[in-house]
Amino acid sequence: MPRRHDPERRQRIIDAAIRVVGAKGIAGLSHRSAAAEADVPLGSTTYHFKTLDELLVAALRQANEGFAKVIASRGGLEDPRADLAAELAGWMGEWLAGDRTGVELEYELYLAALRRPALRPVADEWAEQLADLLSRRTDPLTARALVAVVDGICLQVLLTGVPYDESYAREVLGRVVAGARE
Repeated sequence: MPRRHDPERRQRIIDAAIRVVGAKGIAGLSHRSAAAEADVPLGSTTYHFKTLDELLVAALRQANEGFAKVIASRGGLEDPRADLAAELAGWMGEWLAGDRTGVELEYELYLAALRRPALRPVADEWAEQLADLLSRRTDPLTARALVAVVDGICLQVLLTGVPYDESYAREVLGRVVAGARE
């Protein structure tokens, strides 16, 4: 039987891996579970992704791309007249109010880098992308501090179940920005 050309198969496997991690966590992801979710033969997953870490890297990279699209859609972070703290707090509110499973998935993949060294460079891309964007509005050290605050607030919301408080986030972020001006 001739092989069927399926140019979207690799992407379907990545999408399936993201759905599996979203439903069962990283511990639930295997080549077999991704293949079943993508409705492809098991050999397809191992053909496109030799190791599970390769599949996780692709999933994390795709999650990072989703994050970048949210940032780009707001646009205000690059406007020098816009209140940087308010823009960041608004972005966080939009991100956390959206598909909660997607946000949780991004952080689960991001934190998986603690135990999976192959994920570390991709996890670092997330922080670097945001820091680079913020460095257009402030100095690099303040940009990194803002990234740390964003991470901290988002993780607190995700882990505690406490609703996101945009005014609190704006105040805390504003203090970091104001401290840079002193």
